Amino acid sequence: MSRQVTLIVFDECHHTRKNHAYNGIMREYFQTPAGSRPKIFGMTASPIWNPKNAAESLATLERNLDAKVIAVKEHIDELSGHSPKPTEVHLNLIVSSTVLIKYQIIQVYPAPPIKYPDYPSKSLRRLLNLEDTPAEIGIPVDKILTRYEVTFYSLGPFGAELFLYTEVKQRVSQMIQDALDSSMDYLTPAQYAQTARAGPLSPDTLKNVPQKLKELHRTLESFRDFFETPESGSDPMPIPMSWCSPKVRKLAETLFERYTDSFQGIIFVEQRHVATCLAVILERIPLLAHVIKSEQLVGHGKDAAKAHTKGMGTRNQQDTVKMFRERAINVLVATSVAEEGLDFPACDLVIRFDPVQHMVGYVQSRGRARHKTSTFIIMLQEGAQSQAERYLQFSQSEPHLKQVYQERDFALKAIVEEEEDTHDDPEDLAERERYVVPSTGAVLTYTSAIGLLNHLCSLIPRDKFTPMHVPTYTGDVIATVHLPSSLPLPADLLVYEGPPRRSKKEAKRAAAFLAVKSLHALNVFDDYLLPTKSARGRENEDSDGVPIGDVAKVPDVLDVRVRDPWVQGRTLWLHVVYVDGRPSAGVVTGTPLPPVELVASDLFVSTDEPREVVLHPRHAWSQRRAMEDYTRMGLWWCITGRGITLPLTCYLVPIDRDLKIDFEAIDLAVRHLFGSYNWEGVGEEHYGHLMYVNNKEAGHPMILHKLRPDITPSMRPPEGSRESAFPTYRDFWIHKYTRKGFVPIISKTGPCVEGVVIERNASSSYSLENGVDPASPRQNPATVIFPLEICRWALMPEHIYRTFFILPELCHRATDVWRAREARVALKLPPIADDLLVQALTLPSTNAQFNNQRLETLGDAVLKLSAVVHLYNRYPHRHEGQLDAMKRVSVANRTLLARGVERSLERHLSSEPQSMRMWRYVISSEDDLFSAHPSRHAPRRFPRKSMQDCMEALLGASFATGGIDMALHAGTVLGVSFGGPTPWNIRYGLRMPKSEPSPLFLTLQEALGYRFDHGQLLLEAVTHPSFGSVDSSSYQRLEFLGDALIDMVVTEYLYKKFPEATSGQLSWARSRAVCGTALASLAVNRLGLHKLLLINNVELSIAISRYVPILEEISNEEIILDGWKHDPPKALSDVFESVMGALFVDCDYNYDKAAAVIEMVMDDLIDALRPDLPRDPVSQLMVWVAKAGCRCVSFAKSQSRPELRRHDCMSVLVHDVVVVGPVPAPNVSMAKGLAAEEARRVLDDPESPHHLSRVCVCAEEKAAAEAAKDKLDVDKMQLDDETTEGFATLARILLDEVEESGRPPALDPVDDAMDGDIDEGDLPAMEDETVEEMEVKEMMEVDA
Repeated sequence: MSRQVTLIVFDECHHTRKNHAYNGIMREYFQTPAGSRPKIFGMTASPIWNPKNAAESLATLERNLDAKVIAVKEHIDELSGHSPKPTEVHLNLIVSSTVLIKYQIIQVYPAPPIKYPDYPSKSLRRLLNLEDTPAEIGIPVDKILTRYEVTFYSLGPFGAELFLYTEVKQRVSQMIQDALDSSMDYLTPAQYAQTARAGPLSPDTLKNVPQKLKELHRTLESFRDFFETPESGSDPMPIPMSWCSPKVRKLAETLFERYTDSFQGIIFVEQRHVATCLAVILERIPLLAHVIKSEQLVGHGKDAAKAHTKGMGTRNQQDTVKMFRERAINVLVATSVAEEGLDFPACDLVIRFDPVQHMVGYVQSRGRARHKTSTFIIMLQEGAQSQAERYLQFSQSEPHLKQVYQERDFALKAIVEEEEDTHDDPEDLAERERYVVPSTGAVLTYTSAIGLLNHLCSLIPRDKFTPMHVPTYTGDVIATVHLPSSLPLPADLLVYEGPPRRSKKEAKRAAAFLAVKSLHALNVFDDYLLPTKSARGRENEDSDGVPIGDVAKVPDVLDVRVRDPWVQGRTLWLHVVYVDGRPSAGVVTGTPLPPVELVASDLFVSTDEPREVVLHPRHAWSQRRAMEDYTRMGLWWCITGRGITLPLTCYLVPIDRDLKIDFEAIDLAVRHLFGSYNWEGVGEEHYGHLMYVNNKEAGHPMILHKLRPDITPSMRPPEGSRESAFPTYRDFWIHKYTRKGFVPIISKTGPCVEGVVIERNASSSYSLENGVDPASPRQNPATVIFPLEICRWALMPEHIYRTFFILPELCHRATDVWRAREARVALKLPPIADDLLVQALTLPSTNAQFNNQRLETLGDAVLKLSAVVHLYNRYPHRHEGQLDAMKRVSVANRTLLARGVERSLERHLSSEPQSMRMWRYVISSEDDLFSAHPSRHAPRRFPRKSMQDCMEALLGASFATGGIDMALHAGTVLGVSFGGPTPWNIRYGLRMPKSEPSPLFLTLQEALGYRFDHGQLLLEAVTHPSFGSVDSSSYQRLEFLGDALIDMVVTEYLYKKFPEATSGQLSWARSRAVCGTALASLAVNRLGLHKLLLINNVELSIAISRYVPILEEISNEEIILDGWKHDPPKALSDVFESVMGALFVDCDYNYDKAAAVIEMVMDDLIDALRPDLPRDPVSQLMVWVAKAGCRCVSFAKSQSRPELRRHDCMSVLVHDVVVVGPVPAPNVSMAKGLAAEEARRVLDDPESPHHLSRVCVCAEEKAAAEAAKDKLDVDKMQLDDETTEGFATLARILLDEVEESGRPPALDPVDDAMDGDIDEGDLPAMEDETVEEMEVKEMMEVDA
C-alpha cells in the first residue's frame, strides 16, 4: 500500500466502525507491515457514538483508525467566536408527573387524532382497494400500506394519500410501460407508426396488462389534479390545515413565525418518502404558500436500481444543494444525508421533525445551525418521555464528552470488542480467512466476496427477456451459493457450500468467499480479483498479460526516418533494365536492389540481379561525374523539365552488348548536353524515333514526325491552325517568343520540322495488376511546326529516352519491393507475397493506384477472429461479457499502435507522393555522399493512425498469402494476442469427447450439409439464456465466436469478389450482410432455427412468432437495401451466429471448411451484395445537403406518446423549420433512418413547400464555405447530428469520403515553372544562340 499511498484522509471519520467502507479500508491497512503503512488523518465533529461509554467509543475509533483523538485544548474561547452554537431558550416542560426537563427549544405538539372529519370521504386509499390486488402482479401491498399508516400518523391524511398516490403511480406506470413496450416491440415500421399515432391506448395495445392494473391506472388518473400541479400551469390546490397532522401544523406555525426575507432552514426527517411528501405539503399550505420554497434532499437508497424505489441521484442532489446556496429555495426537507458531507451555508433555523436515534445525528444536525443567530428546534409529542430523556442525556453528556477527549488519560486498556452493538460473533470473526493473490497482492475477504460475485453476475450479457443474473443463497448457518447457469462452468462448479458459521449472514459471506476463491483458480476472476478488465482504454496489458505501452505521448503526426535504398556509397551496383524482354539500359545505385517487374506506359519492364560496378582506378571520379551528367540530361529531357542541383542517388546509363556501362556513349552525349543543332544526316529513318526540343519552349520534348522542307517561316499558315491568326508562321513565332523587347532571330527562309508533343512523365504511379494506369489516359498525339534553326535533337537513342520516361515508375517499384523485403526481415514476418506486402505498407496519402486500406479491412476481420478464437479457448470459464471486454483491448487502436511502436513499424511505411515534378532520388546531406556505410534512411512525415492501419493491413496481407496459419504467424511476431503461431487444429483440436447429436438436429445438419461429431455443441448453440439449463450453458460464448467467424467469411468473400472495391465499399457491403435482419432471415429461412431455439420466456416466444412471417416474406434484395427498416428479435440472429460458432469448434477450427459451409448457407444473400450499394438514408441526406451547401439541418428526437417514456420519434429540421416528422419507429435509430429518407424526398421535390430552395438561406454562404473547405480531421463519434453544427460537420466529412472513394488517385499538378518559359528580359543581350544556351543551362542548373 505504501508504494502508492503515503497519507489517507478520512472525512467524517466517526463512520469507521462495523462494516462501513472506511473500516474495510482500515482492515486492509492493518494487513500491511507496520513500517510500510501510510499516515492516517481523520476529521469529525462527533467522535463519540455511545455517550453512555464515551471513553470506550473513543478508544474503539482510535483502534480502528490506528490514530489518536486530538481535540482543541487552547484558545477555546477564540475558536468559539468563529463556531457559534444555536440560541438556547430554556423552557420548563412536564413530560410526565415525575420528570421536569430544562432544555433548549422544544416545540410540543399534541398526539394526532384517529380521524380527520374535514378530509374528503372518497379517499384514494379506499378507492384503490389495494388489498384486492393479485399477488402475481408484483405490488408489495403490505409494505406500501405500512408506510401509508406511518405517514398518516406523522403528516395526516393528505400526506399519507400523497405518498400512496406517488408510490402506486410509479409502480403502475412502470408495469404498464413494460407491457406497452412488449406489445409494440418487433412491429414493422408501418405497424408501429399506426399504433403510435392511434390516440388513446387501444384494447389490443393493453391486452397484456392485468385488469387490476388498468383499474388502478384509471383511479390514479382521476386524482391527478388533486395531487399534482395542473398541466394548464395554474396553481396547485391549496391544502387546508385541517388535512394536516398536529405535528405539521406546529411546524407550519413555527416556520411562519420565524420567517424573514433572508430566511433559510433545514427540516430533518428520518424517511425518504416523508421528506418527499412534506416538501410538497409546505408549499401548498396557504399560510406558507407565499413565503416558503421547499425541496426534498434524500439519499440514493439501497434499492437505487429499482425505478420505483430509488432516492435522488447525485446530479439531482447537487442541483438541490446549489439552489439552496443560491437562495432559489429557502427550506430543505432532508434525511440524514444532509447531516454531514455537504457544503451548506449557515442556516437560520434547523428543526428535528423526527426523533434522533444517536448522539452523532444530534450533534451533526445541530451543527447546521452554526450562525450566531441560528435556532435549533426539536419537535416532541406530548407525553413522549423516552424521547425527552434521550435528548436530556445528549444535552447533559455533551460537556462531559468534550472533557473526555480533551483531558482523558490516553493510556486506556485495549478493547477487545469493536463495539458493544456489533452483531458479528467474536468466534466467527476469529475464524475469518483472507486470501491474497501472490502475483498482485490483491486481497479477498469475507466482506468483499459477496460484492465480487454480484459484480461478476451483473456483467453476464442479457437481453430484455432474460432477468438479471444474480447468485442465490440457501441454507441457514451452513450457506450454499448457486451461480447462474449462464456462467460457462460445469454444473458442479456452479454450486459452493460454505463452512458452518454462527449466523446466517456470516455463513453467506463464507460461502461467497469460497466461491470467489475457487473461481479465481478457474481463471473466472483475474489476478486482481476482478471479473473483467475495464473496456474504457485504461488497461496496461493485453489478455496474455503482456504490457501495453503508453501511447499518449506519441504525437498525432510522426517525424520518421524511413528505410530508403537511395544512397550514393563507395560501391555501385548495376541493374540491367529490360523493356519488353530486351536489354535497354542500366540503373546504377548505391544499394543492391531486388529484381522487379512492372508494366509502365504499356511496356513490360524488368530488372535483373544487381552486379557490382568496377570503375577505372584512375578515372573513377570522372566516370561518376559523366554518369551523373548523363542522368541529369535525361531527367531534364524526359521527366522534370528543370535542372537538379543535389547529387543524384541513381544513374540511368546506356549499356553495351556485354551488358556493361557504355562510357563512350555517355561521353558523346555529355559533350552535347543541350542537344545538337546539326540536322545533317537526319532523315526518314529517324521519323517517329528521334527526340528534339524547341529552345524557346524548353522542357517540352517532341518526337520527330517529319522534316518539312516544303514549309518556310514566311509561308501563310493553314486555316484552323494555331498560327492562322497571323500572316506568316514567322510572325506568329516572333509574337510568341518576344519578351520585354527582346525579339528572337528567326529567318524568313529555311526548312521547318513537324513533331509530336510528348508529355513528360511527372508521375511514379504504377499498378500492381500490371495494367494501364487509369490516372494517365493516352490522347491522340497532336503535331506542331517550328523552324528547324531553333530546334535541337537529343543525342540519346530511342530505347534510352523511353527508359528515362519509365524511370519514375521503375524507381518507385524498386523502392517498394526493397522496403517490403527489409520489413520482412526486420519484423520477422512470414513469406508474405511481395505485392501484398508492398500494398500493406503503402499509405493512402501517397495517392498511388493502391494502398493498404483494402488489406486493412481484411486484416481487421482477421484480427477480430484470431483474437476471439484465442480468448474463447484460453478462458473457457469466462462468459461473453468478460471475453468481449478483453477482445476490445486486443483489437483496440491504442494496442495496435503500441505494438507497432515497439517494433519500429513506422520505419518501413511508404508515404511518398506520386508526383515527380521534383526529382526525389537525390542526396540531401553531403555526409552520406560516397560513405562506406550509408544510412539508407530518409525523413518522412505521416499521421500516427497509419501505424495501426498498417498493423491490420499486414495481417490482411498474410491471410491473403497463406490463410489463417500465416496470419497467426504474422500476428504473433507483431505482438498481437493470438496465442502463438501454432495452427488452431493442432492447438485446440480433439479436445472434446465425441457425442451423437440428437435426432432433433437432423434437419439442421442436412441444411448445413455438415454432420456434427459433438452433439453437445448443437445443444449449447440453441439454448437461450432464459432457458436456465443445468445440462448446458447458453449459446452466448458460441455466439461470440460465430459473430467473428461470419464477419471474417463475408469480408474475405467481398475482398476476393470485388478487387476494385474500396475499403469503404467493402465495409458497407459487409455490414449489410451481417446485420441482425440478414442473420435472422437466414436463421428462419435457411436453417429453421426458430423451431429449435430453447426458450423459457413467453414474451420472447411471442415476439419471435410475430416476426417469423415477416422474415419469410422479405427478399434478399430487400434485406440488403432496407434491412435497417426491420428489428427482429435479437435471439434469431444470435442463434445463427452460435450455430456457426458451434460448427467452427466441431471441425477443429478448420477455417476453410467452416467458411465453405457458411458461404453455402449465405450464398443467396451475399450474391446480392455489390460495391455500389447506396449508403444509409442518414448518410445520403447528409451528403446531399452538403452538396447543396445548406449548413442548418439537424435531427430532433421526441416521444410518440407519454406512456412509452422513451424517445421513439425523429424529426428533420431545416433552419429550425420541421420539414419531416415526428416519424415514429420501434427504436430511435430506425426512426432517424425513416425521417432522413422522407426528408431527402421532400427537400428534393420542386412541388413541395419544403423544397430546399424555399427553406434554406445558406446560398450566400456557400461560396465562402467552399473557399474555406479544408480536410476535416474530426472524430465522427464525438459529433452530435441533433445540432446544426454537428450535422453540418458530419455532412462535410461524409461528402469528402464519398468524393474520395469515387475519385482516381490524384497527382500533384505540375507548376508553371515547368512550362519552360524563361523571362528573357532578365538575361543579358547577346547573340540568339547564346541566349538559348543560357535558357537550357538555367533550366538544367548544371555546371558548364
